[in-house]
Amino acid sequence: MPTLQVRNLPEHIYLKIAERAKAKRSSITKETIYLLEKSLDMDKNHQEQKLSLIKRMLQNPPSNGDLLPDPVLMVRESRDR
Repeated sequence: MPTLQVRNLPEHIYLKIAERAKAKRSSITKETIYLLEKSLDMDKNHQEQKLSLIKRMLQNPPSNGDLLPDPVLMVRESRDR
């Protein structure tokens, strides 16, 4: 994944991002990525991709043989080992 370094970032911008991240119990990195996506209208694009994927999944449900195992049973089996 690429890395972005911002030089000479005004302190008031950094502090505002840090404040938002803390309020959301998130990291400064995650909040910065969120803000960049939002400002570039990429969050709408991601929402559309997610909805498209969900629609495809609903149109092609797994057959009975392809059902996933119950995660609760898997955890219990793992604990019993």
